[in-house]
Amino acid sequence: MFHLRFFPPRYAALRAIRNVTMAWALTIFPAFAAPVTVLALGDSLTQGYGLAPEDGFVPQLQAWLAARGKEVTVINAGVSGDTTAGGLSRVDWSLTPEVQAMIVNLGGNDLLRGIDPATSRANLAGILDKAKARNLPVLLVSLTAPENYGPDFKSAFDAIYPDLATRYGALLGDNYFAPLIDRQNARLAPDLMQADGIHPNAEGVKKAVAALGPRVLDLLAQIPPPG
Repeated sequence: MFHLRFFPPRYAALRAIRNVTMAWALTIFPAFAAPVTVLALGDSLTQGYGLAPEDGFVPQLQAWLAARGKEVTVINAGVSGDTTAGGLSRVDWSLTPEVQAMIVNLGGNDLLRGIDPATSRANLAGILDKAKARNLPVLLVSLTAPENYGPDFKSAFDAIYPDLATRYGALLGDNYFAPLIDRQNARLAPDLMQADGIHPNAEGVKKAVAALGPRVLDLLAQIPPPG
């Protein structure tokens, strides 16, 4: 009966090859990888203000990723009206243990309120510090100030995002509104905006997601493999 306790040498060799092949496949092919969780920290643009639930930024982004074979859970941590200070105040409890990467899209309400760019910079740096402490990759979505704030304000504000991305090694995303601008008159295209002229409609969000999507793919590529 001893032969029932031992595998023949040939079978043992085949089993070893199979195990190595499976391990290699799990390492190489993303389809075998476990789904990942990304936190989207932002304001009304992230929250989906004025839109049906399925038309907001987070569900549209998740669908865009799924269409490209990425199994990703995007947590909607958007709060309408939030400033960079608000984002900083809640980032600790928003970064739950399962979060593996973060998208930060804040600063628009700072602009609307004319908040000192130095304050906005410090708040965003504080958010990035929290991500750094967790060793989380970050996509920082940039914004630019309008001309009517004056050249000094605009220069200080516009420098925030590229400077912080470089300092923290974060990915830098283009201005969320860039794909929504009508190039003929350099204004937001009315057919892509809601009636308030501030928030995009479903089609506008679709364009914003299509523009930011490739950078989100870059963000996912920075997530360390499990184990």
